[in-house]
Amino acid sequence: MRILPAGDAALLVELSDLAHTLALYRKVEAQPIAGVTELVPAARTLLVHFDRGATDAPTLAARLREHAAQAQQHAADQAPARTVEIPVHYNGEDLPELAQWMGISVRELIARHCGQPWQAAFAGFAPGFVYLSDGHASFAQIPRRTTPRTRLPAGSVALAGDFSAVYPAASPGGWQLIGVTEVAMWDMARAEPAYVQPGFRVQFIDADAPGMHISLPAAVGRPSPQHSAQRGVGAGPVLPPLPLGEGRGEGAPASAEKFESNTFPAHATSAQAAITIESPGLQTLVQDAGRHGLAGLGVSSAGALDRAALRQANRLVGNPIDTPVLENLLGGLVLRCHGRATLAVTGAPVPLTLLAGDGRSWSVASHSAIALNEGDRLHFGAPGSGMRCYVAARGGFEITPVLGSCSSDTLALIGPAPLKTGDSLAIRQTAALRAVQPPDTPPPSFPSPGDEVLLDVLLGPRADWFTPEAIALLQSQDWRVTPQSNRIGVRLAGEQPLTRSRHDELPSEGTVAGALQIPASGQPVLFLADHPLTGGYPVVAVIASHHLNLAAQIPVGCSVRFRVIAPFKEA
Repeated sequence: MRILPAGDAALLVELSDLAHTLALYRKVEAQPIAGVTELVPAARTLLVHFDRGATDAPTLAARLREHAAQAQQHAADQAPARTVEIPVHYNGEDLPELAQWMGISVRELIARHCGQPWQAAFAGFAPGFVYLSDGHASFAQIPRRTTPRTRLPAGSVALAGDFSAVYPAASPGGWQLIGVTEVAMWDMARAEPAYVQPGFRVQFIDADAPGMHISLPAAVGRPSPQHSAQRGVGAGPVLPPLPLGEGRGEGAPASAEKFESNTFPAHATSAQAAITIESPGLQTLVQDAGRHGLAGLGVSSAGALDRAALRQANRLVGNPIDTPVLENLLGGLVLRCHGRATLAVTGAPVPLTLLAGDGRSWSVASHSAIALNEGDRLHFGAPGSGMRCYVAARGGFEITPVLGSCSSDTLALIGPAPLKTGDSLAIRQTAALRAVQPPDTPPPSFPSPGDEVLLDVLLGPRADWFTPEAIALLQSQDWRVTPQSNRIGVRLAGEQPLTRSRHDELPSEGTVAGALQIPASGQPVLFLADHPLTGGYPVVAVIASHHLNLAAQIPVGCSVRFRVIAPFKEA
């Protein structure tokens, strides 16, 4: 077992195989370790997020080693896994060709797929997409398609590598398609939206076998408030999507898909103040501190990219610091007030113009409370520096949480869809607020296009996959921020690519916000809040926590330099 650094708030535990990984995952789930906030199991690794205020890396590493030893000693004593059934119509396009490649009949391939339960190993890419292992031995190392399909229907059942999986939504995909199921892998109408979760066992059933009568699982109602609290629980992306993660398309939602839950704020009553979107600009989203504890469902945290700006906006208007706000990209936002409201705008400094209902207009300052009356309009100009500004309303916007958060996740397509012209956001009426606060710190300094930005990084978890020359180049070369960047990640381009010392395929493993993932091109991708839960390219380094907010505010055209503040070493 190796324990590798994954930034300053996570460890990547590398184990010998999937069985050992799942044993440790179950052990930590059953006997939680103080300070651990999230677990992301994968093919041969367990990513462990931790709270730096509650533990540290050496202490956590020691406890993980203890748990791993105990997990192996008592593996046989574990309770039987929960089993779910998935009826399949075995009519996939690749079924005949795959059977021929395996040297068996189609009938035999189906029998082997249904012949024994599969182990739900780990989730990744999209909510409800779970890798299934421990199938028939003949399914090992099944090749992916040479050219991935641009779109597979929801419910597609497929094989690739050592795994089987069901695509929860229509998406691109490079796996071998053998059938389709009518069971929804992800359904917000169920108390447990993910039909399959890591640790479950999955029994496939031939739905077209003679005498087979299939009863599909029924939805059992919306998740209760208690369930959401316990679990931590439109249109496609506005900016160009990044081909991130494993780079092979499995599980990534198609760009034409709609957000899973279009939970727009309720319209205000006559007694409530409200804000109407007269223009959303390039992109305006609802964000909060994110949804946590849902890795088992295939859902990452998302949330505001600049958490400091989120907190400051809410402090200025007297809200709890994690109250939902609006995250606007590059200005152009126009808001109209109905009733009276108090707003604050933080993050990237944008010029603000207030147009009163009687026709008067004047400039107002960001990073301070702004009082609006009936009919007032607030216009946002383009920021001179930075990328994103944040708008808080005193009392908070009336928004329905999805899985415990109001965050809009642009990769998983969960939460409120991007705001559009005409959307109305009611403002909560509450007396339990602090007084409006004066600015407690000066506005932060953000980079402008053309500036050079220095980001601190910690090497690992896969720095040993790269040559010494590549590690030196990472620090010495300028990396240009390209337009192919969004909330999922920032694509960087350098004059020379980073070269690897290892060229074997990396099994999928958990990723963190701030990870510098290096695809085959050798050009880094810096993951941000909406990054994939797992990825299949090595991560050479991770941005230090104190620079994550800055990373979210770097405009296209800037150059980035990396400064290593912690060398690579096992924990």
